[in-house]
Amino acid sequence: MELLVASAVGILTAAGIYLILRQRTFPVILGLSLLSYAVNVFLFATGRLAVGAPPVLNKYKEVAYTDPLPQALVLTAIVISFGMTAVVVMIALASYLSSKTDKINMTEEQTAGDDA
Repeated sequence: MELLVASAVGILTAAGIYLILRQRTFPVILGLSLLSYAVNVFLFATGRLAVGAPPVLNKYKEVAYTDPLPQALVLTAIVISFGMTAVVVMIALASYLSSKTDKINMTEEQTAGDDA
């Protein structure tokens, strides 16, 4: 189980970083979303991976339990990342509508042939 979760975090992080390094705005937004998903899975895994265990301690029994704090953090992070993704999409849409291209140009001067 731990290997599966660690692999998922690694794959999401690698795909997110790959997409962030692209020169178009839409893949960058997808990359940021994948990175936030990777962080959410990592935070969720910090609360111990106990399948079928209750999230509440019982003072009469010694049982493995799942920590509820990372679950609350992940729920909050999901809401915040959804809101920030909506803001970034609107900024990218405004940039696309004003410049007629979604290419991220890192140079200071633009030539007329850079539209392709």
